[in-house]
This record gives sequence, C-alpha cells and structure tokens, in this order.
Amino acid sequence: MSRTLKEILDQALELPAQDRAQLAAELLASLEPPGDLDHEAAWAAEIERRARRVLAGESSSTPWEEARIRLRSLLDR
Repeated sequence: MSRTLKEILDQALELPAQDRAQLAAELLASLEPPGDLDHEAAWAAEIERRARRVLAGESSSTPWEEARIRLRSLLDR
C-alpha cells in the first residue's frame, strides 16, 4: 500500500460510521463497469415480480423464524 493510500485510509477510518459507509459505497460503485445495469432498478423489478407472484397465489413466503432455523441448519452441516 502506497504512503498516500495509507494516509487516505487512516483519515477515512477516523470518519463517523455513516460517512465511512457512504464513502465505501461510492468507492465500490466506481469499480462497476460503465453501462452496468442500474442495480436499484433491477432490485425494484425483482421485488415487484416476487410480490406479484405471491399476490397471485403462485408463490408463498416463509416466516423469517422458520427460514432462519433452516439456514442455521444448513450452515451447521
């Protein structure tokens, strides 16, 4: 790590958590190739698609407590 990068990192780590999160998000976004899909729009479309399936009776949901137990069981294997 270069000296300049180390100095920037040290300064960034002194920021409040919310500012560090915003900085991290901006840095990560800068790594996405140009023309990449708009992730927020893609997630919104996926949420809408899933909600429509549930409302149409084509899909059902699992209560969080049940899903958590299943996931924990899978991770413990």
